[in-house]
Amino acid sequence: MPYTIVQDPTAEPEYEARCVSGDESDCAASSGPYGNPADVEEWQRKHTQETRHTRYRRSFADYAVLAPQG
Repeated sequence: MPYTIVQDPTAEPEYEARCVSGDESDCAASSGPYGNPADVEEWQRKHTQETRHTRYRRSFADYAVLAPQG
């Protein structure tokens, strides 16, 4: 039976950013997980204002389910 992979509508996705700025090593400050990417962007803006750091690694995580086709 063929399946389609879809985002699980019963689980909220998570967005997060980690600061990777730094001369000798990464700052490593992290936003922590949020349910909305706008909250992570706001954390990045504030961190940049406080530190002048401008490089971030962003992560997105969700849950997927396989749904039968047809």
